[in-house]
Amino acid sequence: MLNIGIVGTGWFSSVHAKILCRMEGVRIGAICGTNQAKAEAYAAQFDHAKGYGNVVEMLDGEKLDAVYICVPPFAHGEIEVQLIDRRIPFLVEKPLSVDLETPQYILSRLQEQAVITSVGYHFRYRDSVRMLKQELQESTLGMVTGNWMDSMPTVGWWRNQATSGGQFIEQTTHLVDLLRYTAGEVEEVYAVYGNRSIGQRYDHVTVPDVGTVTLKMKNGVVANLSNTCVLPNGDCKVGLDFYHSKGILHIDRNGLEKSAEGVRTIWTDTVDPYVKENEAFIHAVQTGDASRILSDYRDAFRTQEVTVAALQSAQTGKPVTVNE
Repeated sequence: MLNIGIVGTGWFSSVHAKILCRMEGVRIGAICGTNQAKAEAYAAQFDHAKGYGNVVEMLDGEKLDAVYICVPPFAHGEIEVQLIDRRIPFLVEKPLSVDLETPQYILSRLQEQAVITSVGYHFRYRDSVRMLKQELQESTLGMVTGNWMDSMPTVGWWRNQATSGGQFIEQTTHLVDLLRYTAGEVEEVYAVYGNRSIGQRYDHVTVPDVGTVTLKMKNGVVANLSNTCVLPNGDCKVGLDFYHSKGILHIDRNGLEKSAEGVRTIWTDTVDPYVKENEAFIHAVQTGDASRILSDYRDAFRTQEVTVAALQSAQTGKPVTVNE
């Protein structure tokens, strides 16, 4: 029986916890929250879980086979280091941090001490994404455009640049990662961000509320990703469009649409990607075979490099080269 710990008591923790509770040979044994009372209240919904208000206390008090890290961007660092030191596998939700400094240090520690890792870029596990990759192999890709047009999450840390990293780092990172996974690595980015209305509607807003990023891929493909959080609740547009030699491929939250010489074909996802993501990670913990994990820490770091480079470009007004 695998004994699993979860750090965080928010929505993503609940997503993973519900899936873990349905898996054979797995139990949730510990919850770590921002304080003891919050952790204990969250842990009460699981038969064998105990609540902790401190990560070190949780790891000292429990024998855990793996840990899920579901915390805001600014809270990363010490949690991962503690797990690496104790050789405990972990699945961490995106993004890796608000910057590069913290994940660079974590990556250096992983190079010293190998630990199974998985990062929550769940789009990679979608059936429609697998089909998209197959379609792209049969044509020459020219360019990609994408958008994450949404309302602003109401949690206070999200509107603060220092604690969230901004929309492109915290949210649109899913599209950046999907772009990398399907179209290749990014060589250079040029970004323009702006502030239109969120600062007038909410207090203490320091994140841009509009932005567009042009990305030059190493294989010659050109891409553009735009995002905004000015929309009212209920209005949302998220997806990528791939323009290639045989037509157009459009992927969004509903599935994949193919247009070839005017003929449209639609595929919808049949499997929950969160389930596949969790199954891949738990399988790796049980067997040591990490081949089913589609995004480990090293790979996710490359996505982080792109999103941070975009922020640097927007701040300087100049293109930024993405490091190897």
